[in-house]
Amino acid sequence: MTKKILFVCHGNICRSPMAEFITKKIVKDLGKEDEYEIASAATTEDAIIGGVGHDIDVRSQRVMNEHGIPFNHRQARKMVKSDYAKYDYIVGMDEENFFDMNHISAGDPERKEYKLLSFTGSMMDVDDPWYTGDFEAAYQDIYRGCEALINKIEKSGK
Repeated sequence: MTKKILFVCHGNICRSPMAEFITKKIVKDLGKEDEYEIASAATTEDAIIGGVGHDIDVRSQRVMNEHGIPFNHRQARKMVKSDYAKYDYIVGMDEENFFDMNHISAGDPERKEYKLLSFTGSMMDVDDPWYTGDFEAAYQDIYRGCEALINKIEKSGK
């Protein structure tokens, strides 16, 4: 059974694409990339102009390159209500994302929505590097959260 994960942040240009591609690398390194479907989305249309989403922020690209995380160019997209039915895990980066995801999904009736660092045992946010400028700190938090998420899924089988 394919496990489906959607990572979500404010604009889908910094944190959620990093989480998407970090997790793709983690599962590939496990030899399980065929067992997962991993994507990312935004809670807003801030990085979508005239229906066209921006690519990954160049600073996120730089930090992924520095850590050997392969990625492909893509366009930001907004999370939609139908994503709730499609994905098993919908993972936000901070409390605001969690609130917005819950609004889009109409309340998370199946309890699929999480904050990323909750998988590490923390309820802390992954700070938005768009505002902090600290893309390395965001990368480190995201990597820890993604690794913990995959460990949880692999141990539970779902």
